[in-house]
Amino acid sequence: FSQCRRCSLFTTTPNWVCSVGSTKCSHLCVGKDTCACFDGYHLQPDQHTCEDINECLNGSHNCGAGQSCINTEGSYRCQRDTNCGTGYELTDANICLDIDECALGTHNCGGDFECRNREGSFRCLPRVPCGEGYIQDAVGTCIDINECLTQSSPCQPGQTCINTVGSYNCRRYSVICGHGYHLSGDGSHCVDVNECLLEEACQGHDCVNLLGSFRCECRPGFTFHSVIRLCEDINECRHYSGRLCAHKCDNTPGSYQCSCTTGFKLASDGRNCEDVNECENNPCSQECANVYGSYQCYCRRGYHLSDVDGINCEDIDECALPTGGHVCSYRCSNTPGSFHCTCPLMGYTLAPNGRTCQDMDECATGSHSCKAAEVCVNIQGGFRCLSFECPPNYRLRIAATVGILHFLNVRCIKSCKPSDIGCVLDPSHSISHTVVSLPTFRDFTGPEEVVFLKTMAPSNPSPFSQSADVFFDILATDNKFSFDVVKRSQNDMIMGVVRQVKPITGPQNVMLELAMNYVKGGIVSHRNIVVVHIFISEFWF
Repeated sequence: FSQCRRCSLFTTTPNWVCSVGSTKCSHLCVGKDTCACFDGYHLQPDQHTCEDINECLNGSHNCGAGQSCINTEGSYRCQRDTNCGTGYELTDANICLDIDECALGTHNCGGDFECRNREGSFRCLPRVPCGEGYIQDAVGTCIDINECLTQSSPCQPGQTCINTVGSYNCRRYSVICGHGYHLSGDGSHCVDVNECLLEEACQGHDCVNLLGSFRCECRPGFTFHSVIRLCEDINECRHYSGRLCAHKCDNTPGSYQCSCTTGFKLASDGRNCEDVNECENNPCSQECANVYGSYQCYCRRGYHLSDVDGINCEDIDECALPTGGHVCSYRCSNTPGSFHCTCPLMGYTLAPNGRTCQDMDECATGSHSCKAAEVCVNIQGGFRCLSFECPPNYRLRIAATVGILHFLNVRCIKSCKPSDIGCVLDPSHSISHTVVSLPTFRDFTGPEEVVFLKTMAPSNPSPFSQSADVFFDILATDNKFSFDVVKRSQNDMIMGVVRQVKPITGPQNVMLELAMNYVKGGIVSHRNIVVVHIFISEFWF
């Protein structure tokens, strides 16, 4: 490849361009139409791209045992699986090489010693050899030889060896007694010690003397500890956990004691637990129910259990509950364990359910004060004495018993003299009076239908019918914007519905004058007047 100039890896120069189609070679160009790759790469099937050869996968590496093959771009490297160890260093060639501590000056030999390198270590050799009675250690220090340990018998029989620095001494042998023995009176031999004569030997347990020792015969609930040679308490609760006591186990010296959790008492066998009937001691202020291991207090109707102690019963103030306003119609008075409802002093009586206030019909009971010529009209919470008069050219007709009224139908019927042309031409035919009693709506949410005005006009007449259409108007009212009238159909007949569209607070009397206009061919053929007397109660019931 003399025509190519060697460049760094993955560098493309104009000298490497070959005429292999329109593509450049990744690495080398041979001649003018052949691509080649550097060592460690092979040519791809496209004949111009070079790809790295993974020598670690295809087994073409030469890493030895104890080494791992690591692939690199265009080559590979071998890395030891373990380190070299103390005294060696790993070279760039991945070889463990001995460290010469003497040459590097990293040894710790003293001034009187000479450093000698060894494979993986070094030795300190004294410049002057150690004297008699000394030996050189690993770092070259002269240390004393314990002749009493290193020689089999440095002293004569009957003598004992005592080591000294650099030498040793021999002394006459003296009697030394082992543990559990003491020297006889003449010092010639050893005699057994009777440990059982010592008060603290077995700490109250039976003691048996042995040659050079003793043994304790422990009472039940104790075991002999061979190391400290004393009787040690057996913790039955730990050794037999869950098998001795039903609830709790408390260890005692030489035994154990069973106990029970709250709400239980120890049975006669001293192990099991029986439920305690706490209700026998009347712990609750009212009612008590015994349950397993405990008890539950509960209260009679009208009381609730205290959140503080769970024992005492506290009165429920039904009148103060979120629904207290609906417990009684009018007024609620709390009593111990219950409540009492009352009604307004006049016009109402308490219903049999003890909660609802119902209207007293003074007209029916005769407790009204209306005159004989007046009509008694019962309203919510009271009554009204009404008298009706008709305007000129009208005659009165009352469809009710004077003095007692359950349904009011008072009408003034027009009655004209034949000579009274103005009366005859007036389209008004009748004036009706009706009475409505309404409560003060507590939650007024929408229109309330209060009066229904029936007519004799069909709501869907045939095209050739001569029937009249009916239009409703409010002519006069004491509360103009609180009412309206809408037109409806009932049983195929036209009907007007008077509605309360805004809330009105009682007590209040409202009079509403309505016109029912019968129209034919765009002309009012006749008119009926309806006067509605509305009595609004102070209360919602």
